[in-house]
Amino acid sequence: MSTPKRIGLMGCGMVAQYGHIPAIQSVPSLQLHALFDPNEDNLRKTQARFGIPHAFTDAEAFFKSGLDGVSITSPAPCHHDNVMQAAAHRIPVLCEKPLAMNRAEAERMIAAMAAAGVSLYSGFCYRFSPCALKIRELVRSRAIGEVRSLRLIYNWSLHGKFTVEADGRRVIQKRREDRMLEGGPMIDCGTHQIDLATFWLGSPVRSFSAKGAWVDDYQAPDHMWVHLLHANSAHTVVEISYSYHHTSKNRRWEFLYELIGTEGVIRYDRGTESFTVENGEGRQDLEFGPEKNFDGMYAEWARALATGSSELLTTAGEGMRVVEIARQATDDVIASRHASSAP
Repeated sequence: MSTPKRIGLMGCGMVAQYGHIPAIQSVPSLQLHALFDPNEDNLRKTQARFGIPHAFTDAEAFFKSGLDGVSITSPAPCHHDNVMQAAAHRIPVLCEKPLAMNRAEAERMIAAMAAAGVSLYSGFCYRFSPCALKIRELVRSRAIGEVRSLRLIYNWSLHGKFTVEADGRRVIQKRREDRMLEGGPMIDCGTHQIDLATFWLGSPVRSFSAKGAWVDDYQAPDHMWVHLLHANSAHTVVEISYSYHHTSKNRRWEFLYELIGTEGVIRYDRGTESFTVENGEGRQDLEFGPEKNFDGMYAEWARALATGSSELLTTAGEGMRVVEIARQATDDVIASRHASSAP
């Protein structure tokens, strides 16, 4: 058995705690060797919680600790510097989305990693759920003929507009507010749906347009639609909301994948826990499962580190394009709103 690849992780925030760290530790061919976080209190608590051998607040010491790969889960504004440091030390990277804050940053990161001769992937864990991989298999085998239309819907409250403090006061729920201030739902979770559409179709987005609605008065819309026209002429609509039942006592949500082809329909519905394909042969009920899979993403990254390539991971260029579409669509909707309200 080969020696596990020693992985370093940068950024010990919430997504690292619930997703990335447990996933790395679940893959036998990976060893979570070291952590980096400038917040020493958070760093030490994370190290103790997960039993990780090494932890650093100094980035240079972290990169010199003997790493075979680095997972970057730091806040998005830190991604550029983190990746550039990895490039300087010639260490492969898997970077949480968004890859960068803008195209210029992303292009510098991609160029630096290419010059260093090491891989850079963008972390889109939805690709690795069993249902997403099964949909890709069904599309590639033409189980529903030629796919012409996709409906990808994720409407929810992002845990609600308000939360109740220990003293009974109702206050604005910070996690939702932060996501809205960072650009809203399309830039956040909507990127997963945009990535899935290109992943399943094997066809890049040729053009796009968007509409938005405001339930709250943030700059970004809290409910958005983006229409994607792919190079193969298929059409995708992504609908995503962070205001769906966000003030309701009983919160509800919608999560749906629907692919419509010339010979049938694939449908995944989290609400009814159903996953089906219907075509001329009838209906087939497939095994239902969650829509994201950090464990699967890290298992594939381990294979990529061992073999030097991957057909499943999102390349840095693909990740840059996905986020670029989401950001530009959001900016277009904001600009349209301002233009329509001008005197």
